[in-house]
Amino acid sequence: MDCWYEHGLTFSCIPGCRYCCSVEPGFVFLSLKDLKRIALGTGKTLKETLVQYCIPVPMGDVTHFSLKETKRNDCIFLTPEGCGIYEHRPVQCSTYPFWAHILESPAYWEEEKAWCPGIGQGEMYTKEDIQKALAIRTQNPPVTREEIDRILSDA
Repeated sequence: MDCWYEHGLTFSCIPGCRYCCSVEPGFVFLSLKDLKRIALGTGKTLKETLVQYCIPVPMGDVTHFSLKETKRNDCIFLTPEGCGIYEHRPVQCSTYPFWAHILESPAYWEEEKAWCPGIGQGEMYTKEDIQKALAIRTQNPPVTREEIDRILSDA
């Protein structure tokens, strides 16, 4: 079966938009690699990073970690100039909008486009680029509290 985005999709962040980093409450779930990258970028230990920048999010039998938000629903790392950890940002951020649920159908892509002005604009991403982003997300699942507890107890 042909992929609906066989010929690629266009997307570029619109300077100054920052809607996905603010305005609406949400979660930026973090993989272990994300946490280590953020710790490196901020000069903090893994434990300091978890305490200062993350919140646990219970999801049934498992607890994941997300970046904290300000009272205004801004990402804790959002600055007036943009992302304060851009070079170390989480995979969830770096792969947007190429997330599985958004790419399920053209209708979901259009639905996302209704609030993201960068979808349908700018840089062309090939089918291969998009599939690479999807694979990166799959290869970096959210870290669990159990994994963190195990790592911190070994430290």
